[in-house]
Amino acid sequence: MDIRFDGRRALVTGAGKGIGYELAKALAAGGAETFALSRTQADLDQLKAENPDIRTVCVDLADWAATRKAVEELGPIHLLVNNAAVLHCTTFMEIEEAEIKNTFDVNVHAVVNVSQVVAQGMIARGKGGAIVNMSSIGGRVALENVPSYCASKGAIEMLTKVMTRELGQHQIRINNVNPTVVMTAMGKKLWSDPAKSEPMMKRTPQRKFAEVKDVVHAVMFLLSDQSDMINGASLFVDGGVTAV
Repeated sequence: MDIRFDGRRALVTGAGKGIGYELAKALAAGGAETFALSRTQADLDQLKAENPDIRTVCVDLADWAATRKAVEELGPIHLLVNNAAVLHCTTFMEIEEAEIKNTFDVNVHAVVNVSQVVAQGMIARGKGGAIVNMSSIGGRVALENVPSYCASKGAIEMLTKVMTRELGQHQIRINNVNPTVVMTAMGKKLWSDPAKSEPMMKRTPQRKFAEVKDVVHAVMFLLSDQSDMINGASLFVDGGVTAV
């Protein structure tokens, strides 16, 4: 399937590492004028060095006002991937105010903030657009030791449904991608202990975790015109975990 985005402008949040990093490169390779947003300038510099055509935006998504200003200054955006997220590894009884606030500021509030700005432009132009929110299997199934993360991804699941209901009339499509464990650098580090990874692996019918490319392919499809009638859906990239 040849997916092209020539003549379109795309924004990827959390593009400094992992999935977002590779998504920005894939969108640029597909012809989109691509904006990569991250709070870490060094990561953006590395991405820019690898692909000079990618335009970078350095801002902390937890800062509502600064984020809104930065996104407004980009101009028209036709494709948006709300990929940025933070994950704190604690038990429910260990959650502190700073953790839950930071998690929802980045994982939920920033999705609302960025999407409002982008959707406002889509509505004004009258030509629609596509938004993909990065959820997780943790938005549907309980995972131990990441309660704040799971709660935030559950919120994204319902937020996507409401966005679909309200924005569909403007031909704006909003979908979720819900990965299992993904073998990013962070994923490999967090799941390197067999005592932790093997129980999760046994829950997975395919007996493997996702690679970054698996998630990138899913997002690219949902952004493309080839998914024109897919709206308000959650695409699970999980090897069958949620099916069983």
